[in-house]
Amino acid sequence: MSSSTESKIDTVKTVISAIGSVAAASMVARSVAREYLPSEFQDYLYFGLRSFINKLSRQLTMVIYEFDGFQENEIYKATELYLGSINSFDIHRMKITKHPSDKNINVAMEMNDEVVDVYNGVKFKWTLMSKKIPTREYHNFGDLMNTSTSRTDQRSLELTFHRKHKELALNEYLPFILNDAKTKKQEDKTVKLFTLDVNRGMVWTSVSLDHPATFATMAMETDVKEKVMKDLDRFVERKEYYRKVGKAWKRGYLLYGPPGTGKSSLIAAMANYLRFDIYDLEMTNIRSNSELRRLLVTTANRSILVVEDIDCSRELHDRVNAKAGQSLVQENFPRGLFGHQVEHGVTLSGFLNFIDGLWSSCGDERIIIFTTNRKDKLDPALLRPGRMDVHINMSYCTPCGFRLLASNYLGVAQHCLFKEIEDLISEVEVTPAEVAEELLKEDDPDIALRRLIQIFYVKRKEIEEAKEKGKKQEDVAKNESENE
Repeated sequence: MSSSTESKIDTVKTVISAIGSVAAASMVARSVAREYLPSEFQDYLYFGLRSFINKLSRQLTMVIYEFDGFQENEIYKATELYLGSINSFDIHRMKITKHPSDKNINVAMEMNDEVVDVYNGVKFKWTLMSKKIPTREYHNFGDLMNTSTSRTDQRSLELTFHRKHKELALNEYLPFILNDAKTKKQEDKTVKLFTLDVNRGMVWTSVSLDHPATFATMAMETDVKEKVMKDLDRFVERKEYYRKVGKAWKRGYLLYGPPGTGKSSLIAAMANYLRFDIYDLEMTNIRSNSELRRLLVTTANRSILVVEDIDCSRELHDRVNAKAGQSLVQENFPRGLFGHQVEHGVTLSGFLNFIDGLWSSCGDERIIIFTTNRKDKLDPALLRPGRMDVHINMSYCTPCGFRLLASNYLGVAQHCLFKEIEDLISEVEVTPAEVAEELLKEDDPDIALRRLIQIFYVKRKEIEEAKEKGKKQEDVAKNESENE
């Protein structure tokens, strides 16, 4: 063995011995400190040592706690969701969960594990930490049931990276995570249908919306569907534009047409397309303008408010009738405390303020959909742009709609009976619901289509008989007038 090699070995032994001595001395010092020094002084030494080490380090660590006081930390929740989708070789343990309401399996980091993420060529290391704390109660004040949970640990995510990338982390990386989490939440979101619970004091209660309607299954003209989808896409992408022009971020739709033409299915398709919740507002249950405003401000962002059969709301037909109805109410209802008139019923002016007044601005990404069987019965004040921006005519079944129904229900894109059926559709008014009901009765395309043809002939005969009957009545009336 050469002298140089022996020298290197001796050097290594010396270094190892020195490290061992330092480690042993540190252990002794830590034991002595724990035994004889006050806890306050120990903390002082610990933070002083950590501060000294941090000054020498070129790394920066950001700590993101799960809770800020009693409020959930949005960045923590977003990061937790984001990190669950990262495929990193550094991950050795993962936490897997699934609640009954979840559609997919949830993947998250396990405690004290690390994940390295690369953004714009920069490495960011995430560590999930937890420390024991005295038991604390956390209340969910946003829940109607006012639920609470107890916590015995304080969880946090530590983000470590080179100091020179601080601006990148704050201005680009963390906003990117927030936007990514928002997108994932919308994609995985279970759409809910909210209705009013009268027995609980007029509050919104929800159930999962399992309606299978999509734009692909809607028996509508292709150009109409494309128009609606493009309008919805344009609306949700224009947040900054609405803010710039000083306009509430909302959009109004009017669906009009006879019963059975698919108005409710189109609403469900719009909700499934956007992943927006639906709030079904039954106007007959609303007792006053103030109650209407209260219900409006309790609806969530990214939602669709539905007012069905608005032509059936007698108070909203016209301004004259609304004033007359208000006078009638004042005559028949007693005054409240201090002599003030008791407010009862929704007036047209109150409803218009609800649609496009200040109360409509209490939230973002709101869509309001009105449905009616008779568009001509609505007050013109309800129809102007800004209240009902897009009018969609839900017509009787068309050849295009029939072909889509035949494809959905029977699995056929072409058949020898299509031509006869399409000719009959141009002569007889039949709703998509009636066609779908007939196609649903048989699995065999030949039998189902022939049964549908018979329905068309029966309807055409009924129409011809009704016309003949009307003509006879006109002739009788004409003869009677001439004899007089």
